[in-house]
Amino acid sequence: MNAIDLKGRVAIITGGARGIGYAAAERFLQSGASVALWDIDAARLDEAAATLKALGTVSTHVVELTDEASVQAATAAVAAVHGKIDILVNNAGITGGNGKLWELDTDTWRRVVDVNLVGPFLTCKAVVPELLKNGWGRIVNVASIAGKEGNPNASHYSASKAGLIGLTKSLAKELATSNILVNAITPAAAKTEIFNQMKQEHIDFMLSKIPMNRFLAVEEAAALIAWLASEDCAFSTGAVFDISGGRAVY
Repeated sequence: MNAIDLKGRVAIITGGARGIGYAAAERFLQSGASVALWDIDAARLDEAAATLKALGTVSTHVVELTDEASVQAATAAVAAVHGKIDILVNNAGITGGNGKLWELDTDTWRRVVDVNLVGPFLTCKAVVPELLKNGWGRIVNVASIAGKEGNPNASHYSASKAGLIGLTKSLAKELATSNILVNAITPAAAKTEIFNQMKQEHIDFMLSKIPMNRFLAVEEAAALIAWLASEDCAFSTGAVFDISGGRAVY
């Protein structure tokens, strides 16, 4: 593992109790950062923190990302506990299952967009003023290859992640002279608990599209996120970093 210097940094990671979020928290702690884990699942937060605290300073916050008051309160709590906020990783997301657009439940479609797109809007809205206070910051949005290409039987998920890419580009330009960089990653599927929300045929479809013929390892995503959150990433903003095993080469 290459050393990435995040010493003294404080990072919020949404969906930090499992999957890519947990792996990112682990990598950040190994790199010297303090971490605030946000998740809706209190029990899983406790489990994650019990393991991660061996690596460094960890706080946990139960947050409903689609509720502005909840997000604002959690942001204030992190600033109070850690003294500042330097990094935001918008990782939390749901798939909403699979189905053709005209067969999907409308409430499910809206919930996916709320969690995957409105949630990052609310977190950025709350956290950016804290980054501006520091005069330094990094925001990493975990989008998806589906946001680039549009997966069949996943219009809600694909649309939400395409929207997150658009949000990344706009916010990056708004902050371009503020020493706050905003970038996105577009991973192919990683074999995490999110697979439990998908049909097997959809999982098989996703694997068939990856030239490396394997799923992403969460540690690989964490490594890219950590670099994007570091000072080494200094002249890239509004960019979309592919991590799809060769599925997308643009």
